[in-house]
Amino acid sequence: MDTSKAGQLIAEQMEALDRDFGDREDLKIGGGVSIVLIEGEDGSFFRIRSNMGHPAMTLGAMRMAEDEFLRALREPGGIEREGEDED
Repeated sequence: MDTSKAGQLIAEQMEALDRDFGDREDLKIGGGVSIVLIEGEDGSFFRIRSNMGHPAMTLGAMRMAEDEFLRALREPGGIEREGEDED
């Protein structure tokens, strides 16, 4: 399996974090969750990884991310999509 697509997504996230928060010395990354869709002849499934500690923290972060995602869908330019220019 070619994992370069997952690596590219992580690299894009790092660039977006640096663009949006790079000048903020008072902030730090507290944890993260990655969700990857795996597709094949047998069907598809998600692979989820987290370094949030307790599973309840991961679930809470995913629920907050869902709320943020839905809010951003309602705003023009609120969601960065693959292949679209950022500006």
